[in-house]
Amino acid sequence: MLLVGVDLVEIKRVKKAMENPRFCKRVLGSDEYLQLASRGFPAESVAASFCAKEAFSKALGTGIRGFSLCEVELLRRENGRPYLKLSGMAAKLAEEVGHDFAVSVTHTKEYAQAVVIAEGNGKTLL
Repeated sequence: MLLVGVDLVEIKRVKKAMENPRFCKRVLGSDEYLQLASRGFPAESVAASFCAKEAFSKALGTGIRGFSLCEVELLRRENGRPYLKLSGMAAKLAEEVGHDFAVSVTHTKEYAQAVVIAEGNGKTLL
């Protein structure tokens, strides 16, 4: 069974949220925070991370419930390929449904988008 989650956000909304210094600490996981900090927290990349979390929740079928946003981290491999690192309740929920998750992100000057595909045994949480 394949499940898909998609999210799109205006980068200017995320940039405004980033004016609050607590936003990135609250939304980003520790490894994700360090990766983005090393690049100066580009708003389009923070927006893509936020989208990936939302898209994950849609593919999982829960919406943003039962886990914290910082438990879903959008990270990049050495070759630049993005992947999701799950921890805490997000990892537990993903294990419960038995799905593997793939992610793709993109952005323009104005928007960031993420698509998450879950593939697994067909179990759902709802």
